[in-house]
Amino acid sequence: MSEIVRSADQQSLARAAAERIVAVLVEAQRARGAASLVLTGGGTGVATLAAVRDVGGDVDWSAVDVFYGDDRFLPEGDPERNHRQAREALLDHVDVDPARVHVMAASDTPPGDIVAAAAAYHQAIAAFAAPSGEPTFDVHLLGMGPDSHVNSLFAGTDAVRETERLVLAVTDSPKPPPERITLTLPAVRRTRHVFLLVSGEGKADAVAACVGGADPIEHPAAGAMGLESTVWFLDEGSAARL
Repeated sequence: MSEIVRSADQQSLARAAAERIVAVLVEAQRARGAASLVLTGGGTGVATLAAVRDVGGDVDWSAVDVFYGDDRFLPEGDPERNHRQAREALLDHVDVDPARVHVMAASDTPPGDIVAAAAAYHQAIAAFAAPSGEPTFDVHLLGMGPDSHVNSLFAGTDAVRETERLVLAVTDSPKPPPERITLTLPAVRRTRHVFLLVSGEGKADAVAACVGGADPIEHPAAGAMGLESTVWFLDEGSAARL
């Protein structure tokens, strides 16, 4: 069952999501000593990361493992890289342990091959998850496009149909750039709390379809479900068709 949190605009949406993110991370650290967070990019995702920085709270950032839901296979430092955007919005402003920030390889960093880079990221996640058998992540943040894509999982593609692997190399993304590394829906579903961050009336039809139980092959966000909660953070525009 999905929870819907409505806000007036993107700014208040980001603040509401940030407060929930901080609360979950703090609770995870109280329960297990550490927490894990999967980051997203995009306008609303980056606004939310900046709001997390502003909210502050009692998160011990040195005990947070940071992952990425996807990233563009572009040179390190490219302004379209989610890692660069996340650093500028949040990571450069909190006391993260660099060893616990798990970055998807850029096109100009080793191994230099997108398939090998995706395999390496899969190994990093597998090593992080083993051997407890517990859910892999505490929070997975997801933006969504007007076509319902999340991470780099687009309707009708092999990536959105994946049922076992946690990480894939995407070489034919319908949205530029074509080469990306992405977590799959099986990876998303190994998360305690999935938070979808969606703003703008142009996404209202997609939100309505996904919340209404659409087929994830045609509407990938419909398949993004958390083990304990799935929360849609919406502004007035994106919630207009509900």
